[in-house]
Amino acid sequence: MEFFCYHRDRLGSLPLRDELLERHWAYMDQHAKEMIARGPTLAADDETPTGSVHILDLPDSAAARAFAFDEPNYQAGVYRDVLLRRWRNMLGRTMWDFPGGRTGGNRYLVLGLGAARRADARLDVPPPDRDELIAYGPLLSDDGTTWLGTAALLRAPDPGTARAVLNADRYAEVEVHTWMFGGRQ
Repeated sequence: MEFFCYHRDRLGSLPLRDELLERHWAYMDQHAKEMIARGPTLAADDETPTGSVHILDLPDSAAARAFAFDEPNYQAGVYRDVLLRRWRNMLGRTMWDFPGGRTGGNRYLVLGLGAARRADARLDVPPPDRDELIAYGPLLSDDGTTWLGTAALLRAPDPGTARAVLNADRYAEVEVHTWMFGGRQ
C-alpha cells in the first residue's frame, strides 16, 4: 500500500530540526527501500524548511502511522501537524526514476484538497504531458475507497504553472509549496 505523508513544521522549530538532522536521516535510511519520493518543502527564501514530504510503499495503515509518528522530528515537536493519506502511484515510478534528474528547475509540491462532495478517484489521472511530473496520485481514505484529493511533485517554471497541473474546479483548496529532492547526497 502506498502512503503520502506530509509533516508540516511548527513555527520557530528550525533550531530543533537542525539539531535532529542526523537522527532524521538515519530514520529515513531505515525506510529507503520503501521510499517513492521524499524531500523538504521550503519557505520563500528557498532554504528554510517548512515541512517534510515522504511517499512510501508500506505493508498497511498501521505501518504508515508508525512511520509518521515515530519519526524523530515528530517525536521532538518539530512538526505542528501531519497529513497522512493512502495514495496511488499513478506514474509507477520513484522520484529517482524522474528523467529530469535531481537538479535543475524549480520543484513544487501541489496538494489539491477535495471538496465535501464525493469525487471518483478513477477520474484522478495525470495530465497528458507527464514530462515534468516527478510523482502524482490521488489522496485516499484509510480504506482506499474514497477520493480526498491529489498530491503531485513536479518541476515547473513558477508556482502558477505548478498549480495548473490540477484542475482547480475539482478542489476546495489547492496548495503550492516549493519542494526539493530529499535524502543524503
